[in-house]
Amino acid sequence: MSVDYLLHESSVGYAVFKVVMQADSIGNRLKEVQDKTQDLAHFGKMVQLVSFAPFQGASQALENANEVSEGIASEYLRTVLETNLPKASKKNKITLGVSDRNLAGSIKAAFPSVECETGETSEVVADLLRGLRLHAGKLLKQLQEGDVERAQLGLGHAYSRSKVKFSVQKNDNHIIQAIATLDHLDKAINTFSMRVREWYSWHFPELIRIVSDNQKYAKLALFIGNKTTLSEESLHDLAALVDDDESIAQAIIDAARVSMGQDISETDMENVMAFAKRAVSLSDYRKSLQGYLVSKMSIVAPNLAALIGETVGARLISHAGSLTNLSKYPASTVQILGAEKALFRALKTKGNTPKYGLIYHSSFIGRAGQKNKGRISRFLANKCSIASRIDNFSEAPTTKFGDALRKQVEERLEFYASGTAPTKNEVAMKSAMDDVLRDINIEDPTAGGASDEEMADGVTAQATEQLIRQKKLKKARKEDKAETEVTEPASKKKEKKRKRESEVNVDGDVKAKKEKRGHSEGAAEADGKKKKKRKSE
Repeated sequence: MSVDYLLHESSVGYAVFKVVMQADSIGNRLKEVQDKTQDLAHFGKMVQLVSFAPFQGASQALENANEVSEGIASEYLRTVLETNLPKASKKNKITLGVSDRNLAGSIKAAFPSVECETGETSEVVADLLRGLRLHAGKLLKQLQEGDVERAQLGLGHAYSRSKVKFSVQKNDNHIIQAIATLDHLDKAINTFSMRVREWYSWHFPELIRIVSDNQKYAKLALFIGNKTTLSEESLHDLAALVDDDESIAQAIIDAARVSMGQDISETDMENVMAFAKRAVSLSDYRKSLQGYLVSKMSIVAPNLAALIGETVGARLISHAGSLTNLSKYPASTVQILGAEKALFRALKTKGNTPKYGLIYHSSFIGRAGQKNKGRISRFLANKCSIASRIDNFSEAPTTKFGDALRKQVEERLEFYASGTAPTKNEVAMKSAMDDVLRDINIEDPTAGGASDEEMADGVTAQATEQLIRQKKLKKARKEDKAETEVTEPASKKKEKKRKRESEVNVDGDVKAKKEKRGHSEGAAEADGKKKKKRKSE
């Protein structure tokens, strides 16, 4: 099938070319024929530029690139085709060569009289479009040298960023990296602190018995240095490092006077102090990173953090891969998230499956009794699943739902301990939604007609507003209908009623006639069969 026009979609705009010289489909796979397509002198005689519609800016180029990738013919593209393609009729149809199959379907739907051919169905179209991409910079006279390459680079970066959908305000990747860094820092700080204790204890072995905390020990070692320089004048500064406990500070000074440790050289002491300084700096950075994680969780997943804590919530997000993945998991998966090895080992050996994974580190599991740990872990996983979905799909961060869910877990623990009936989920969620709506100055949704069941599943404020608008619209339509019925004269009502009854009677008569005809036909068939039987006998 021959092609009349070609559509060239590029990073600089849309171009429509007319095919002047039809290529022969026979032998187009030969190397000589394909080399002619790459030759501009020969290819320039095959096509002729009809129109070139450049994009007005990077935003318009990105918008059209997104629509082309999804197979949608944008309004700008439809305008270009409508302006530059000749009017076609049912008899004389125009064939347009398009690179994308989905885009060809959209163009065909917008212009029924235009036939679309793609590179997948026609090798001639594929060769012509390949030649246009190769020689576009020279065939489009309005462009300067290098414009196409620069536009391709800029559009490629913008298109990739839009597909990644990077958000600075709400990005869970920072949480995943922060919690992974915290885990590595904990291991490194413990290893470094133990090394400081072993190294410095050669000089001051009694300090280990007085101060057992690794971080405090490293700070004290860095402050004391050579034990012979320690005196009563250092009591105040020393007490500040041990939580203002003067008794411990005095014990350190007394132990330094009668210490059994050996004296070390000045060079060795410098190396010990340099290593202790590194351990202290790592400990300080760990505190600042923990504060960063808390602030980030309050933006990305505030309800999950309010329910189960920042650290455990960040571990759940990290293990799931993202907050979106965590929100898609059912509660049964969230419950054993982090205990996959134990789960598959239990399934293989047909043993007992694990009751909890990462949520074991929550304080709720530790507070529950031994027989209730599995029950409370299942309940807590259910609430974590709800909180993660609210955080993922809500636009404005709030902790109202997280606080309500945490209160429900507390009440469930109290129920297991004393038998006190907990609050129903419907009531708790409605109360949290009322608090959210009150904060953004919206009236009670039940006043607009929304039922308790519709408000009990943790919907967002935006969805609630939409629901209220729909209810009001339905109410207004009912009122308008009632007014028209009241204002309509009684004679018209009677006339309508008589028409309906006559239609019903007519339908009934027709139906009765059909049934009667069916019975008569059935009786005739039965008589014919009896006669045939008698003849055969």
